[in-house]
Amino acid sequence: MDFKQANLRPEEIAALRVRGIFEQAGYKKYRMSSFEEYSLYSENRDFLGGEKIITFTDLDGKLRALKPDVTLGIIKNTRATREKPEKLYYIENVYRESRESHTFKEINQMGMEFIGDIGDSEIVEVIDLAAQALSRISSRYVLEISHMDFVLELLGECCLDGVDRIKMIKQLRNRNVEGIAETGKRAGLDQERIELICRIPTLQGNMDQVIGRASSLVKNQRMQQALDTLETLYKAIKEKDPKAKVKADLSTINDIDYYNGVIFKGYIEGSAKSVIAGGQYDRAMHLFGKDVGGIGFALYLNELSRVGDEDPLGQAVTSSGKAREMLNIALPKGRLGNQVYNLLAGIGYDCPDFYEENRKLVFENLEKGVRFLLVKPSDVAIYVEHNAADVGIVGKDILLESAPDVYELLDLRLGKCRMAVAAKNGYVDDPDRTLRVATKFVNVAKKYYSEMNRDIDIIKLNGSIELAPILGLSDVIVDIVESGNTIRENDLYIMEEFKQISARFIANKASYIFKNDIIEDIISKLSEVVKEK
Repeated sequence: MDFKQANLRPEEIAALRVRGIFEQAGYKKYRMSSFEEYSLYSENRDFLGGEKIITFTDLDGKLRALKPDVTLGIIKNTRATREKPEKLYYIENVYRESRESHTFKEINQMGMEFIGDIGDSEIVEVIDLAAQALSRISSRYVLEISHMDFVLELLGECCLDGVDRIKMIKQLRNRNVEGIAETGKRAGLDQERIELICRIPTLQGNMDQVIGRASSLVKNQRMQQALDTLETLYKAIKEKDPKAKVKADLSTINDIDYYNGVIFKGYIEGSAKSVIAGGQYDRAMHLFGKDVGGIGFALYLNELSRVGDEDPLGQAVTSSGKAREMLNIALPKGRLGNQVYNLLAGIGYDCPDFYEENRKLVFENLEKGVRFLLVKPSDVAIYVEHNAADVGIVGKDILLESAPDVYELLDLRLGKCRMAVAAKNGYVDDPDRTLRVATKFVNVAKKYYSEMNRDIDIIKLNGSIELAPILGLSDVIVDIVESGNTIRENDLYIMEEFKQISARFIANKASYIFKNDIIEDIISKLSEVVKEK
């Protein structure tokens, strides 16, 4: 049957095709209740990746929750043993908080789990199914594989543990080399160890090449075993399907309390983020008292709704009549955007009509394959996260405040300023009182004072922040400071500067994979320009 002619949505077509793959491989459909006891999720929030859960009191008086996850329920209820494994698949709705809208979303999720004695053959089976699922959705896909032990062992060899390790993993996930170096310095690492960790984000791409480069970083037997496992799995997968589009990305790290061993993510061109995520979760099984291993993945059907859509700006065609793939670059309007454009033009990515007198918001150079989008500065990260733009330039203050799910690839060292706490001259802090803080950077202020264990009341303002302490609306303000003139001219003083702010080059996570060559070319050339400053 031609699913497309049946007027089905992309996610419905995908579900039908992938379901067939699972059933042919011997997986049985798993059905679970819409509700679970709240304690199952509240005690495993790290596994969920979010804090908020929809709860209600059932008629029996028990506190229950609309399920935000399927795997936890399967782990809890499985009767699998090493001798009698369970092979399950599911199509379920889960309920999670939307970070953008601050509301709960119903997410249509499909997935599979193999629970039992997990060895190389079982891992190959699951990864092969993930590759097959992606290929049934689109021919333009990539499945990236990693091994948790490689990075975790390297961090251990560098004497990073506890909070410092968690902070470093966050920077690695974002490919933020500047953040890696800063975190390493704060943790007291020497330059040699910092440079070693900074190489991890480069371990992405062709499997054989990545393993070759990663070999020079090996410090112990477990790191070598991780690389050997990846190499063995890759060969086995390619033997099953020589056309499988499988690559490596050793900077991929899942929650360290639940996952272990091999992990992976799948991307489809046109999606804003990964559409498949999975891996081994033996640690999670053991936390539930289960003496078996587990591996599986989830397919986020909601992410497929726009896959295959035509470019809303139309197909780009060069003067010679050839179709051209374009890199969409979101530039902030104003002085910073002009500075960044001049940098890009200086390395060969220009657009002749950029400075013409007009009110256009889109400029393109078909021969160079770049398209510039003029965007409000505070919206750049939103465009990039949702893949309306492939890359963009945004202030670090906005990244700190909104925490978008993007890669932070380079500090351009433009638009430099500082995040600071300021108060009226003569103000003396009383630690016994709740501190009133006026700011437009609510999340930044909360994080800063939570690390000091200080009680605060946040007063959110959108402008003229300096007025708040003058009029007695607040005790202090948290704001960005450039020259400090506005602070001084309004009878305020800076109590503390706690974060350096500058413009950062960010990329959408899916675009970074599918348009890697041009993005890396720009990053490489910009890095050289930045070093010369």
